[in-house]
Amino acid sequence: MLFSTPVFLFGFLPIVLLLYGLMPKRFSNTVLLSASLLFYAYGAKEVVLAMLGSITVNWLLGLSIANHLGTARARLGVALAVSFNLGMLVYFKYTNFLVENVNALAESLGAEPWDVAYVLLPIGISFFSFQAMSYVIDVARGDAPPQRNPVDFALYIALFPQLIAGPIVRYADIARQLGERRVTAPGFAEGVRRFLIGLGKKMLLANTVAQVSDELFALPASSLSTSLAWLAVLCYSLQIYFDFSGYSDMAIGLGHMFGFRFLENFNYPYIARSITEFWRRWHMSLSSWFRDYLYIPLGGNRGSRGATLRNLMLVFLLCGLWHGASWSFVVWGLFHGSFLVIERVALSAQLARLPRALRHVYTLLVVMVGWTFFRAETLEQALTLLGAMAGFARAPDPSLSVALSTDALLLWTLGAAILGCVPWLPRVRTWLAQPTSRNGAPSAGLRAALATGGTLALLVVFLGCAMFMAAGTHNPFIYFRF
Repeated sequence: MLFSTPVFLFGFLPIVLLLYGLMPKRFSNTVLLSASLLFYAYGAKEVVLAMLGSITVNWLLGLSIANHLGTARARLGVALAVSFNLGMLVYFKYTNFLVENVNALAESLGAEPWDVAYVLLPIGISFFSFQAMSYVIDVARGDAPPQRNPVDFALYIALFPQLIAGPIVRYADIARQLGERRVTAPGFAEGVRRFLIGLGKKMLLANTVAQVSDELFALPASSLSTSLAWLAVLCYSLQIYFDFSGYSDMAIGLGHMFGFRFLENFNYPYIARSITEFWRRWHMSLSSWFRDYLYIPLGGNRGSRGATLRNLMLVFLLCGLWHGASWSFVVWGLFHGSFLVIERVALSAQLARLPRALRHVYTLLVVMVGWTFFRAETLEQALTLLGAMAGFARAPDPSLSVALSTDALLLWTLGAAILGCVPWLPRVRTWLAQPTSRNGAPSAGLRAALATGGTLALLVVFLGCAMFMAAGTHNPFIYFRF
């Protein structure tokens, strides 16, 4: 079930909100857990089975660890939990990739291929596996209390707003909210506002540029001219940002509607002036997860420079693999890791002396080149497309052109998307939040006019999304496959 479908917007969500509001408070988590399991079972029953297995094992191991803190038994429990979660992830996500590569090697050596049944990937397994691991590790470290109520723990793992595509929620961040939370009128209104912003990002921006991106990436890369190759990557760069940040906005908004407060997952990454800054702004819950549970335990930057650079490369190699089981994702991870290493070793001082505009250009160029590997089906396609972007198009098709691939809707969407990459809206809200008595603060009349205008704008966004739904436009969220 997708957030951006009529069955969710006009069926599932209103019913769940109604039941949640009518039920006594002691049953609120049971209602949400039941709704979450139904949400996943809708068209993807294998997700529920994998999730219930993860919930049971991690809950029991968490209790065992909490009861034996500081002992060898607790350390064994952590090892078992990490092995179980990584084992699930490797089996479901990487078995097909490993078999494919083993069979390719076997074929080159004249050996028989390995016949293994195709393994289906449960949606969201990367996210709930990382959430489960963070829970048991935090319990072992003493950073979070153990959850002894199985319903509350199951809700932490299965809570439907954020599980399929993030943000990755730490147990310590919502442990208290699982037992004590309150839905207020202002909080609910903020949730609706945030949800509609995310819905607009997905339906109006991401889906529109996705049509062009998908069409161009489906063509042979060798047939694209330089301008078309850049258009393809530009559209995909905007698609993945508004698709993923739109989902995060909807998840955060839904959390508000049920009394939860999830941490932000994006902070306008395309205004970054270095790759280091980009990763402080992009998918922040994943970046912080790798930092706290891998980079720092490996030694972080506390050892020699060589060890620090090794740790960075290993983290981003695994970050690439976390996103998908293909060599393109491996290259994408190593590509970003390499620039982080280069910036740390030598480039940061030179970047600091450049004008801000040039630093933005540098960052966007690196990120867009990286997205080429991320989006391409094969390394060959990515390299051919990069060649075209560099002006070395192999055999551009004269019947293809930028003019034929663009129309007024796309141009307006590109303009709106580029504007949406800049944090002007938070600045307006900060300005509006100033006391009326402060010099330069907006008047009461202007505040009321802007508030009314904002409400009308959200209504227009919702109507526009409804029109796109009625037209049957559909694109699954990109991060569903991770």
